[in-house]
Amino acid sequence: MSEDKMIRCITSDGAVMAAAVDTSNLVYTAAKVHLTSPVASAALGRLLTAASIMGAQLKQDDASITLRINGDNSETGAVIAVSDSRGNVRGYVQNPDCPTEYYANGKLNVAKAVGRTGVLNVMRDYGTGEPYIGMVPLVSGEIAEDITNYYATSEQIPTVCALGVLLDKQDHEVLLAGGLLIQLLPGADESTIDRIEKNAANLEPMTTMLAKGMSITEICEKALDGFEVEVLDEMPIHYACTCSREKVINAFITLPDEEIRSMADEKGYAEALCHFCKKRYRFSKLQLEKIIEERKPDHQKE
Repeated sequence: MSEDKMIRCITSDGAVMAAAVDTSNLVYTAAKVHLTSPVASAALGRLLTAASIMGAQLKQDDASITLRINGDNSETGAVIAVSDSRGNVRGYVQNPDCPTEYYANGKLNVAKAVGRTGVLNVMRDYGTGEPYIGMVPLVSGEIAEDITNYYATSEQIPTVCALGVLLDKQDHEVLLAGGLLIQLLPGADESTIDRIEKNAANLEPMTTMLAKGMSITEICEKALDGFEVEVLDEMPIHYACTCSREKVINAFITLPDEEIRSMADEKGYAEALCHFCKKRYRFSKLQLEKIIEERKPDHQKE
């Protein structure tokens, strides 16, 4: 597979923005890390793709966006995706081995697994002060429609969102994944809206376009057919976890001394597991005591 990339474009009249992304590698990686069932791979892949595009819209370097879907009667449980402002993402599914069902046409029934009703939470953290949190009800559970509804309801931005994950029919490995987001800006008039609606109606599914060998630039140009298009930026994106031993220690030091000591099991050590990358961090009893000792003010140390 070639490197995952995102491209962002704007029409020369400033009326429409579009972003297209190929997330085939990072969704493949996520499915391998979390050992997801076919439908969980599709659900997580779609949400990771959406988070990547939405994260790249953030202006601040240290900003991040977290998408969390909590569906009613959900088989996947919560589905979570986090992106930084460069479109690098990480995520997980609460029940990664959930059962997979298909529609009559053979496509994965993501809505059944995720839940057709429930809530989509969007949290933007700019690294300064309280994060901004938006919450909207799910409208389908297929994820792309839910992202579209979020923008229309919470931010009043007319949006077209397409997300896709294609799996191998035999071994269920991720073959292709990608997404497209088109947004009308304040300068859009009725003729612009009509043109975008017609273009959107004529677009093939995202994975079909990728399977045909179309580049993300060509996909953007097709979505914006009839407009003069300027490329704003193009960037590589990855599945990237930000966990570290230091972050685990920083979480430990917020706990009472006895709670830290009680973490050690009968084998004599404590273990912390990262939800996003499955990395394990192990701490011996001696290391736990050192954490307790080093967090005390100097005058309390003996």
